[in-house]
Amino acid sequence: MSDYNFQQIEPKWQKAWDKEKLFFVDEKNTKNKYYCLVMFPYPSGDLHVGHGRNYIIGDAVVRYKMMHGLNVLTPMGWDAFGLPAENAAIKSNTHPKLWTIKNVKRMKEQFHQWGCGYDWNREVTACLPDYYKWTQWVFLKLYEKGLAYKKMGAVNWCPSCQTVLANEQVVNGNCERCQTKVLDKDLEQWFFKITAYAEKLLTDITLLENWPQRVKTMQENWIGKSAGVQIDFPVDGSLEKLTCFTTRVDTIFGATYMVLAPEHPSLSKLIVSVPNKADIQEFIQKARSQSKVDRSSLEVEKEGIFTGRYVINPVNNKKIPLWIANYVLMEYGTGAVMAVPAHDQRDFDFAKKYKLPIEIVIQEKGDSALFSISQKQQEKRALSPFSEAYEGDGIMVNSEQFNGLNNRDAMEKIAVWMLEKKIGRKTVHYRLRDWLISRQRYWGAPIPMIYCDKCGIVPVPENQLPVLLPDDVKFKPSGDSPLKDAAEFVHCKCPKCKGNARRETDTMDTFVDSSWYYLRYLSPKDNLKAFDTETVNKWLPVDQYIGGVEHAILHLLYSRFITKVFNDIGLVGFKEPFARLFTQGMITKDGIKMSKSRGNVVAPDVLIEKYGADTMRLYTLFIGPPEKDAEWNDRGVEGAWRFLNRAWRLVDSVLSDSSSPFGAPQNDMMCGLPQNDNVMHALRRKTHQTIKKVTEDIESGFYFNTAIASIMELVNEAYVLMGSGLKPDPISLKEAVEAIVLLLAPFVPHISEELWERLGHKGSIFKASWPKYNPDFIHAEIITMIIQVNGRVRSKIDVPLNIAEEQLKEAVLSDEKTKAWIGVQPVKKFIVVPKKLVNIVV
Repeated sequence: MSDYNFQQIEPKWQKAWDKEKLFFVDEKNTKNKYYCLVMFPYPSGDLHVGHGRNYIIGDAVVRYKMMHGLNVLTPMGWDAFGLPAENAAIKSNTHPKLWTIKNVKRMKEQFHQWGCGYDWNREVTACLPDYYKWTQWVFLKLYEKGLAYKKMGAVNWCPSCQTVLANEQVVNGNCERCQTKVLDKDLEQWFFKITAYAEKLLTDITLLENWPQRVKTMQENWIGKSAGVQIDFPVDGSLEKLTCFTTRVDTIFGATYMVLAPEHPSLSKLIVSVPNKADIQEFIQKARSQSKVDRSSLEVEKEGIFTGRYVINPVNNKKIPLWIANYVLMEYGTGAVMAVPAHDQRDFDFAKKYKLPIEIVIQEKGDSALFSISQKQQEKRALSPFSEAYEGDGIMVNSEQFNGLNNRDAMEKIAVWMLEKKIGRKTVHYRLRDWLISRQRYWGAPIPMIYCDKCGIVPVPENQLPVLLPDDVKFKPSGDSPLKDAAEFVHCKCPKCKGNARRETDTMDTFVDSSWYYLRYLSPKDNLKAFDTETVNKWLPVDQYIGGVEHAILHLLYSRFITKVFNDIGLVGFKEPFARLFTQGMITKDGIKMSKSRGNVVAPDVLIEKYGADTMRLYTLFIGPPEKDAEWNDRGVEGAWRFLNRAWRLVDSVLSDSSSPFGAPQNDMMCGLPQNDNVMHALRRKTHQTIKKVTEDIESGFYFNTAIASIMELVNEAYVLMGSGLKPDPISLKEAVEAIVLLLAPFVPHISEELWERLGHKGSIFKASWPKYNPDFIHAEIITMIIQVNGRVRSKIDVPLNIAEEQLKEAVLSDEKTKAWIGVQPVKKFIVVPKKLVNIVV
């Protein structure tokens, strides 16, 4: 017998896969094509086991599909631009490119060591010119379509990273990367007009049948479609109008003041001549320094300041005060809110604090009090100290001709009336905001735009791409982009007039790089185009996409947007980039996400050195349901190691037996055998049950943990049989052992290849077929019947599944224990509960 020597086995098979080019695919061959893609990583250095779950799951899927005869495309690349590389350069005085390339090399070594197979001929690296040339081309395509534009606006500013963040990159008011409190700042920035695709992004969610529901719900909520009415409120004493959007037009008669967001673009004009201008500006600055999360929270104290101006409520021509408040955000609606304190809790809290009018316009059903009192009394009641706003449905009051209507019916009638009066219009609003892509940092794809004093903003011609990122720059401790001081980069000629001009020094958000990379994998070395339309139309959408749920809003939404733009301009023939999506859970340690800063990472190198890559892989897949978070436990790794040794010894003991069935003709293997009760055996039943269970677990949702548990049970069954002293049926034993090795192959490929070879097979196990189960073999042929005498259990016997009742009676009455309990007493009744028990009444 031999030992399980993973130190020799794993390098052996890794070399064999490389030599055989097992994972290399010819994109021209689309027969049985299957595009399996794992989200490409940021090359940050050493990977820990928390990172590994994503890639190990992906590799298991790839190998499983290969064994089903599919032509699997499995590429890998690097999302290589971004702040970490630049910050590392500032700290260590190392150029971001050198830092990145070094990390890429290290991570490739780890992938190889883990046995993760990729078609490395298709490798893409986002920070290299042969890739970011085409990222710049993507920008130009959007610019041509009017989907890339520049505007001044309030942005999220991270003072630590010294750059702008998209709304999606602000988590609980902090920078998602460094956790620094984010500030509001006015800057001129480049945007992609993703809002132009809001409706398509929303309606096409119905096409995503094979996406997790929670991801689809997150995207629906982020897009945030709501139907309502847009209303213009004239500013008193001015030609200016302030537009607000409301989904509760039924409350318009109860609007007693208007509130603007501190970022509202009209504020600078509105407060130019008011007496308290300085106080207002101070308040605006204070409010904008609060996080948007805090400002929108119901718990945070509402603060505001009166502008000294009034607006006219267009439905009743009442003059109402115009305030600025911290609880109003530009991100929602228009940044102007008609405040109805009687029927909105935030407005209510604000009105109570600043003693603003509160007027009831919706009466709760069943409360007739307001119908029986005068208008004067109603007004008095409206100003009384309520404890909270009433936000439910009811009957309209204080709403002129709409009084007495159910408020839901009144919504439509008021909207129609306002349209006729030209004071409001029905519209749809989206929470989604345009994608802010400008970053004030060096390590990113340069935005291919030029500023000319004569010609204005001019795009770089496609034949002049890429706009190269200069290597010779000096990084500042403050984090300011060194591009601004790179004279050779900044100064250029205008493509139109050939006069002196200057380049844009902002770089693109790294999510632009990752919004289209799945297309580049099909032609990564093409110097003439970003991708070949004919080829991508044959291979995409991606059949299986795998990655973390944390990308549900950012990467996945942006990729869908870019795909739809390409579809509209005829570059791709599909509307969605990813047909099927799987989002794995995190692996935690000590109850929290693994992080170098927390010191709770588990280094895979140490595990692999002690137990081997297959052990790490097996435990990673066995740790729990793959879509849920799971806690890492070192003792679990030891358990995985013991199981692999147990599987090894099982195969080894069969091979060392002189009567081993291996080497015999294989035409009687698996399902080819005719059904024959004499051939059927307990081990055979378990084998076919296991094949069915493992296959269904993988197909139904990548439940690798339960699939592996089933294989462990089959190994145990084989050991029980071999230790029973009974000579096992050689055919059943052979198919059980081979099934174990084949079923384990996607999870632990190195040991499976070695065992497959030792069992006498030629070629890679991943060129072998996935085992199939025979439905006739998975049902138990022998069942155990409980025997009761006068209702009490006295014995049990094993009988054939479909035994006739007369034969069953004969077998029961022949049982020695049963006979002893019956004795000489006559049997009055013989009661059979099919497949469960027999009760003898004496």
